[in-house]
Amino acid sequence: MYLGDEFPNFSANTTDGKIDFHEWIGDQWAVLFSHPSDFTPVCTTELARVVKLLPEFSSRNVKVIGISCDSVSSHVEWCKDIKSYAGCNEEEKFPYPIIEDEDRSIAKKLGMLDKDELDSKGMPLSARAVFIIDPNKKFRLSILYPATTGRNFDEILRVIDSLQLTEKNRVATPVDWKVGDDCMVLPVVPDDELEKLFPQGVNVVKVPSGKSYLRKTPCPKV
Repeated sequence: MYLGDEFPNFSANTTDGKIDFHEWIGDQWAVLFSHPSDFTPVCTTELARVVKLLPEFSSRNVKVIGISCDSVSSHVEWCKDIKSYAGCNEEEKFPYPIIEDEDRSIAKKLGMLDKDELDSKGMPLSARAVFIIDPNKKFRLSILYPATTGRNFDEILRVIDSLQLTEKNRVATPVDWKVGDDCMVLPVVPDDELEKLFPQGVNVVKVPSGKSYLRKTPCPKV
C-alpha cells in the first residue's frame, strides 16, 4: 500500500457495533490507530488522550477509531479504565469506537503486526500504527511506533493540519511547522504565477548556491 492508494476496506465488530470501514468514514477524514493489547499502561494513556482531544479532531472534520487484538467485551471493560484515567464521568458513553481483531486479520491486512511483541499465547500483537485517511478513502499518512513508545497526538493533529492545508493550496509545510507559520511555495509553481497565487507576498531566501528554491509565503487561511 502506497500513499495515495485507496485505503483497504474491511468489516469489523466494534464497541459501537459492526461497521463497514469506508461507510463509517463517510465524507470525513479518519484516523485509525492500533494498540498492542487492552489493559496495558501506555495504550490506556493514549486512548485517554484521544478522549480529551476529540473536540480538536472534530473541529478538523476528523473521526477517530482504535483497534486492538482483543474482543469487544474486553474493550468495553477497558473503556471504563480509559474514561477514569481521562477524568470522564463513568456514566458517559465512550466517545469513539474500538475495533475487535482477535484473529489479527485486520492487523495482517494493514501490516501492523509486531513480531517482537507476543501475547500469552505466543501470538504477535499490533504495533502502534497510525493511519490517516481522507474523505475520498485515500491513504494519506502513516506513522509506526514500537509497543514501548507512546504516540504524540499533538503531532498527529499537526500533520492533519498540514495535509488539509496543502490539499487546497500550492504550498508545503517546513520543519516544525504549525498553523500560522510561514509555508514554502511548491517548487513546481513558476515565478510568473507567484503574485496571482500568493497575494500576501513571497520571500525568496538567499542561499550560497544562488538558486531561488526557498520561497516562503504567509500561511494561507485554513
